[in-house]
Amino acid sequence: MKQAFVFPGQGSQAVGMGKALAGAFPAARDVFGEVDEALKQSLARLMFEGPEDQLTLTENAQPALMAVSMAVMRVLAVDGHFDLGQSAAFVAGHSLGEYSALAAAEALSLADVARLLKVRGSAMQEATPVGIGAMAAILALDFEAVASIAEEAAAGEVCAAANDNAPGQVVVSGHRAAVERAIALAAERGARRAVLLQVSAPFHCILMEPAAKRMAEALAETTLHAPVVPVVSNVKAEAVSDPAEIRDLLVKQVTGTVRWRESVQWMKRQGVERLVEAGAGKVLAGLAKRIDGDLAAVSLNTPADIEAFLK
Repeated sequence: MKQAFVFPGQGSQAVGMGKALAGAFPAARDVFGEVDEALKQSLARLMFEGPEDQLTLTENAQPALMAVSMAVMRVLAVDGHFDLGQSAAFVAGHSLGEYSALAAAEALSLADVARLLKVRGSAMQEATPVGIGAMAAILALDFEAVASIAEEAAAGEVCAAANDNAPGQVVVSGHRAAVERAIALAAERGARRAVLLQVSAPFHCILMEPAAKRMAEALAETTLHAPVVPVVSNVKAEAVSDPAEIRDLLVKQVTGTVRWRESVQWMKRQGVERLVEAGAGKVLAGLAKRIDGDLAAVSLNTPADIEAFLK
């Protein structure tokens, strides 16, 4: 069965994540230790014990989610002798998950990806003052309809379709007043729900331009290898392998739309029959079913999940 590995983005974090993996597998503990060492902070303790308000800070949530994903992948490799290069056709990740995908595909080292995500998280947090921006989920309208609503709602401010997650699940991002106008317009035009998201900044829109500049600087100083498995880019919704192109797309990704629905559809057209979600939560497996009911999807985030998968 042709399969792709996918890696979750922000919103999948929860206090206690990774704790069972660390308890069951020395290989997972090693990953958490290496991330703590790279960041010079006890991120593992924050993941296992909270407090939640500290874990959900973007600069902590991003490297923490990557650490859980990489713990799963390290356990598969060490305990299950699993070879990603031989067993997956593609890797992909949702927003920050693209960095987890690159680490899994050996394009970036674990220490480098932890440091990059710390920079990315703090840069995205600091790109706009608190309260200026917002994001909202619009349900039961297609991407084109939501993009049109966002354009109309902007009215001289910023409002853009930021995440195309699945059919009928699109997220808009921008100035708070513009996003609120988009919510009202969406309700008028038949959205089942249009609701503000509990996020700390307006991700994946042009308001993140200062963060994109910081990422360009950080990525320029980071060694990036060709991945052992092609990485499906959020920006292009197709696979890339050239390190220079990957670097360029990671900068564009900060302000660009996360084209997740199209990315999954593209992998399906290449013959992928199953998505394997490695890391916290089950968001991407759920989206896969909504994007294409013929796709099999499995989530690996507990010791039992991993043992069942390796069997």
